[in-house]
Amino acid sequence: MKGLAAGTMVSALAEMRGLAQASAQGGAGIVFELRVYHTYEGKLDDLLARFRDHTITIFNRHGMESVAYWTPTDDPLKGKTLFYILKHPSRQAATANWAAFHADPEWQRVSAASEANGKLVEKVDSTFLTLTDFSPKL
Repeated sequence: MKGLAAGTMVSALAEMRGLAQASAQGGAGIVFELRVYHTYEGKLDDLLARFRDHTITIFNRHGMESVAYWTPTDDPLKGKTLFYILKHPSRQAATANWAAFHADPEWQRVSAASEANGKLVEKVDSTFLTLTDFSPKL
């Protein structure tokens, strides 16, 4: 019995170590996407309202997990930039998620309505990231 218990414990510890390493690296295949939206002058509040009232809900429907959203406090980006991070199961899932999001009829309606008085976003930067082994757990 002692040998069985010790073997089980060693196996469990090895599994926990593997899970901890996978977690530290964002899990198997998990990617984070840093997106930066540069808005046209005076359009940041409209963009924030669109995210708050519609976009995040649609993201959730398409497997796009929001990690956090930020606006800069200093010039030159203050008042015209939105930073946010999404979590995707994999890079391939991110591509599929975005395609489904853009094809979503609700998103198409929301986007068109929010831009009735002109486009909100001048430029979008997107960078895919993986966690380092020393990153705090997310």
